[in-house]
Amino acid sequence: MGLVFVEGTVSGPAGRQAALRFLVDGGATYTLLPHDAWRSIGLAPKRPIRCTLADGTAIERQVSECHIALPQGEGHTPVILGEPGDEALLGTVTLEVLGLVLNPFNRTLQPMRMLLA
Repeated sequence: MGLVFVEGTVSGPAGRQAALRFLVDGGATYTLLPHDAWRSIGLAPKRPIRCTLADGTAIERQVSECHIALPQGEGHTPVILGEPGDEALLGTVTLEVLGLVLNPFNRTLQPMRMLLA
């Protein structure tokens, strides 16, 4: 399918913003913010979470919340607070919050077909 990236802006509780280039990762549950980004917008850890990486390795990271704005929409989302060296990922929870889905054929984000059942 190839790699899909999207430009976005994240905002912290005091309104500070950071512009990021996210790798859209349909296999990732949560969005991950790089260490410098979440620190610069003033996020604080809210709770720990255990994550399993693609290779099966289990790690622990902290979770917080922020506002995210993409060209296709914006909203409030939980985020994993990355450690130094971690890259920005856009996960499925954020995509669902924004009502978006990754189209694997043309590698774009598009509106999700919503079911109310």
